[in-house]
Amino acid sequence: MIGMATSCSVTLQANTENASTKDDVGAANKPTIVSKSWSVQVDSLNVADTGAMLTMAKSMQPVLLLWDQTSTTDNQTLEGADYARKGMAYLSDATFQFDDRTNSTKQLQFTGAAPLEAVGSTEETEVIPLGSYTKGQFVRLFLSSTANPALVVAGAKTLSLHVGITLTDATTKDTDGDWQVQEPTELSYDISSGALIDSGETITSSVNGQTLSTLMANYEAEDLMYWQIAPASGDNNRTKGSVIVSGQAYITKLDINAANRQAGEYTTRLSGFGIYTVAA
Repeated sequence: MIGMATSCSVTLQANTENASTKDDVGAANKPTIVSKSWSVQVDSLNVADTGAMLTMAKSMQPVLLLWDQTSTTDNQTLEGADYARKGMAYLSDATFQFDDRTNSTKQLQFTGAAPLEAVGSTEETEVIPLGSYTKGQFVRLFLSSTANPALVVAGAKTLSLHVGITLTDATTKDTDGDWQVQEPTELSYDISSGALIDSGETITSSVNGQTLSTLMANYEAEDLMYWQIAPASGDNNRTKGSVIVSGQAYITKLDINAANRQAGEYTTRLSGFGIYTVAA
């Protein structure tokens, strides 16, 4: 069960084709259902399981997913509603957001890999203990052109990690029913980090950090960057804790914005190179 969820959206999609022919009188469309698919989106304030979700996406294996009405303690007891359904699904898209002075969030999208089934009266779920909120300023991006980066992005305001899986319709004439069968073919990820161009004391710190000038030099040199996302503490929140996830990426875009009467900001966008590594 997804703990500390703030929203859940289930979409059942019928794909149709126009079945009208020259035998039909008039111009009215006659759609017929040729296939069906389903997906689920969940938003949550619990990012303590970021590593587990990233491992799930990395495995590119389907997991059992179900939805139902709930009640009792922490709303984690299934009610067995008539509309409750279950099925195998891929974690096809995930975004983890760590922004300054806000509660960190995750947004998950699951895409059905097989037909839906009714949920039985004896179905059980794992009871998830309530987690705690994670303030975004305490999770930071460490970035360097050398391994085991020690420098954070200085003056950072936002950080997001997005993972996506490309799915292909693997349905054939051997497939029973109208439900689409999906199979994963590619995994990709990207990172976005927003920061102030100049933020006074957080740039001039007792602990060094990456600035626009250094990252621009890395971009111009086409350096393959090493990155880590980890909790941070200490002076200016720049002391690295236990790494959550790491990998390599290229800086593929720098957006620099200097609006009138506003602090100058820039956004660093990185495209993942190879697979990421989730800490044990």
